[in-house]
Amino acid sequence: MSHHTIRSAYQDLAERINRFPLGAPPSDVLFAILKMLFSEREAGLVAQLPIKPFTVADAAARWKLSEAEAQRVLDALSDRAILLDVEHRSGRHSYVLPPPMAGFFEFSLMRVRDDLDQKLLSELFYQYLNVEEAFIRDLFTRGETQLGRVYVNEEAVPAELSLHLLDDDRASEVAKTAHTIGVGTCYCRHKMQHVGKACDAPLDICMTFNSVASSLVHHGIARPIDAAECLDLLQQARDRRLVQFGENAREGVSFICNCCGCCCEALVAARRFGFLHPVHTSNFVLDVDRAACNGCGKCVDACPVEALALVSANDPKTPRKKAARLSEDLCLGCGVCVSTCPADSLRLTSRPERVITPVNSTHRVVLQAIERGMLQDLIFDNRALFSHRAMAAILGVILKLPPITRAMASQQVRSRYLEALIRKRA
Repeated sequence: MSHHTIRSAYQDLAERINRFPLGAPPSDVLFAILKMLFSEREAGLVAQLPIKPFTVADAAARWKLSEAEAQRVLDALSDRAILLDVEHRSGRHSYVLPPPMAGFFEFSLMRVRDDLDQKLLSELFYQYLNVEEAFIRDLFTRGETQLGRVYVNEEAVPAELSLHLLDDDRASEVAKTAHTIGVGTCYCRHKMQHVGKACDAPLDICMTFNSVASSLVHHGIARPIDAAECLDLLQQARDRRLVQFGENAREGVSFICNCCGCCCEALVAARRFGFLHPVHTSNFVLDVDRAACNGCGKCVDACPVEALALVSANDPKTPRKKAARLSEDLCLGCGVCVSTCPADSLRLTSRPERVITPVNSTHRVVLQAIERGMLQDLIFDNRALFSHRAMAAILGVILKLPPITRAMASQQVRSRYLEALIRKRA
């Protein structure tokens, strides 16, 4: 009976996690991870939380606890970065359960802790994310709107294309405009350290911004840094030929990872499922001057997603000569390879069509929910309507979508109110 009760609490929690577009497919390994991160009581309580941000009073009412007891539970969960604690200008706090990734999975390894067996947790993460395929495939390949995007190496963009590099395409601009910046341990390489597979890329380089950074800094998961130090770290990452991979949003970006091809799950997914476009590229793509290429292979070694290969140069005078060949569909447009070329045969050029980046996280999540058939879970929460403000934000995004996407949204919600709004807008 006890086993059934515990299992039920974690199953309820898994179902709650999977009401968000970026969920986690249930498996025995997932339940083992959740059991490490949540007590049985916490699992049962968190399973009752809404998708939208909520207050202490909201949690107390759902949990049938006093506000003082609810506050203690919320503080304990926020101290472990299970929840994000957002302080508003008025001094009021709201809370939100982030998705597993980018979210509480990563946060559990963004600092060294002695309250958790991080080696065992890392081994479970490795099994769930690197060996089993369901989570990574679900996270990175469902729908067209993905979690993350690549920021181009700004130094690799030719001067004549500098006007094509907009502010929201620059990782440096994210650093300059964020109101709060935090830096923590790189979850991916920390995990790989514990399973004996880490590379020597820097660890203290995982960046969070704005309200996410405020919560992580407040609870000691990340350390606060200023824009100057953040720009310094971005440069160090570029010098180490790391890919800058951040939230797929133009405004209010919450994270930028500095990724290596061997440890980063996003880049592993890009290699494994490249044909499904699991990561949004930059607005640039590599161009190889094969006549100038000397076949040294340095760019091939540098490419984190194996978009480059050495093939025959088809030179009748030197039949053994090799040259680099690009698989354009796999190219992230990161520019990591450009500085490796001693023959100056690589350059970035603009993609024929600009990559469309969602305005902010609300825009991205609504698109993901529509594409994954989960819009109703955003609009209806435990069969109760959102607040007017949250509903307005979601509908505001929907009404600006192309007609086909709006029709998909309407089919999912089956709401006369939504259909009327869409018809009025059209």
